[in-house]
This record gives sequence, structure tokens and C-alpha cells, in this order.
Amino acid sequence: MTWAIYLLSQSPEWRERVAAEAHTVLDGSGRGPIESLVQTRAVVEEALRLYPPIIAITRIAVRRTELVGQTIERGTMVIIAPYALHRHRLLWREPDTFDPSRFLPSTSGTIDRYAYLPFGVGPRMCLGASFAVREATLVLAALTRHFELKLIPGQLVWPVVDFTMKPRDRLHMEVRKACRLTALRAAE
Repeated sequence: MTWAIYLLSQSPEWRERVAAEAHTVLDGSGRGPIESLVQTRAVVEEALRLYPPIIAITRIAVRRTELVGQTIERGTMVIIAPYALHRHRLLWREPDTFDPSRFLPSTSGTIDRYAYLPFGVGPRMCLGASFAVREATLVLAALTRHFELKLIPGQLVWPVVDFTMKPRDRLHMEVRKACRLTALRAAE
């Protein structure tokens, strides 16, 4: 959530798109068909791509195998770093750019299954992954429907790892009540 809020604060276009979607979909109680929050979910997915919650996925090779021309002996620990994977120039167009459109239904099918692993993969994938994305989508929609959050100027936002990836310093945000007229104009 922190990263999604931060990224939206840096992108007026996407902030308006998410706010307009929230006004259209949510009925004021924070309830609405979550499947209709397509753009909001794309923002959450893109935030997870740029700032994945886990820093490493480790596996032990159960047999001798070969991976991209390298022999991996049985018992070798293999480490995958989602942060590096999610920003790999061979897997992503403009990998360091915040671009939620890559997770919209019209384009998300082009993402390689193993290029995006914010919650791990396989039988040890995070059991709460689906719930976390749904919850973050709803909370982000509700927040943007009611508030406009802007990063207070002069802050250097830098990711660090402390169990999960988080900003080194707190995000100092200016919080204003959302102007519904702005959100409605964006929806037109």
C-alpha cells in the first residue's frame, strides 16, 4: 500500500484514473464489485512489480540440473531476487518506469509467468497473495475516492529491506479531502 500511494503521488494521470474509477465503482460505503476496479488493481500490481514485498525466493536443487547453460548440483541453494527480476531489461519494457497499463487486461497476458513473482511461486507461494491484492485494491480505491495524497516536496524516497521492502524514511504526505469534481471530470 505504501508504495502504491507513493507511486500515485508521483503520477497525476494515474491518480486521477484511480479516483475516477473509485467514484464510478464504489457506492460510498467502500463496497462495490472489485472486479470492476481494473485500473486500481493494475496500480497495485505495478507497485508490487517495482517494490516487491519479498527480497529473495530460495530453493534447494533436488537433483543435478542445468539452468541457462550452468550446471546446478543437487543440494545447491538457488536464490531468485524479485526486485532484480521485476526490473530486468530483457523481460520488461522500460522496467524502472511506473506503468500500470502493463497490468491492464489487454496487455497483462503478455507478461511471462515467471517474470513477475511478488509473492513467490509454486507450492510455497504466499497463501494470502490473492487476498492481499484484493484487499490492497479495495483500500487504495477507497483512499483515492475520499482523499488526495501528495508527497511533501524535498523528500528522498529510497527502498530498504527490513523483513519486507519499505521506504528508508517515513513518507510524509499532504492529505486533502478529494475534490469529487476533479474525479468526475477524469471519468468523462
